[in-house]
Amino acid sequence: MTGRTAQVIRHIGFEDLGSFADPLREAGYDIEYIDVAERDLATLDPLGADLLVVLGGPIGVYDYDAYPVVTDETRLLRVRLAADRPTLGICLGAQLMAAALGARVYPGPAKEIGWLALDLLDTAAPNPLAVLQDVSVLHWHGDTFDLPEGGTLLASTALCTNQAFSRGPNVLGLQFHPEVLGARFEHWLLGHANELATAGIDPVTLRRDTGRHASRLEQAGAALLTDWLARLTR
Repeated sequence: MTGRTAQVIRHIGFEDLGSFADPLREAGYDIEYIDVAERDLATLDPLGADLLVVLGGPIGVYDYDAYPVVTDETRLLRVRLAADRPTLGICLGAQLMAAALGARVYPGPAKEIGWLALDLLDTAAPNPLAVLQDVSVLHWHGDTFDLPEGGTLLASTALCTNQAFSRGPNVLGLQFHPEVLGARFEHWLLGHANELATAGIDPVTLRRDTGRHASRLEQAGAALLTDWLARLTR
């Protein structure tokens, strides 16, 4: 299986594919990063890539006046999702997908930053997040979204009801971060130092917790993506 393309929309350098990169390559995908600070998204064909991945970032979906790229991404996703093309969103990416599907995105009750296992929902089809049962995942967000029409809720936490949704086999939005690599986590701490300070979150504790949980998440996250890719319809 060769020749498949994965376009990956990236907002900030260190929030990359992480542990998801190797499973994508092993599944036969050629990876192309699209850095939104350098590329005009209007030049992208929304349906051109076999897979589109939209990564996280420190802006909000409602920040479209300050950051016009939000409008560009939402427009691109609206076309792609209407065609049911394989699409994966992580954190901001999931929020943008929800917005493109007509759902509201807004500030949550508090920042959710740290390591915590998900409450997985029973679903009619097998829950694609089943491999994350009892696995602590990284949460790093302040916003949340309503469940899009036609979406299936997959996971929750006490602070954030809508942690993940699917819409059929080809569309998956994840509010949390299953892709983070422990070896690169210091980039997150340094890059988001102001946010941590404002939220009153101790980077020493967050670094320690990452040392405890990251390795298991790397394995589970890679398995999650491998299984999801295998179930895509084309």
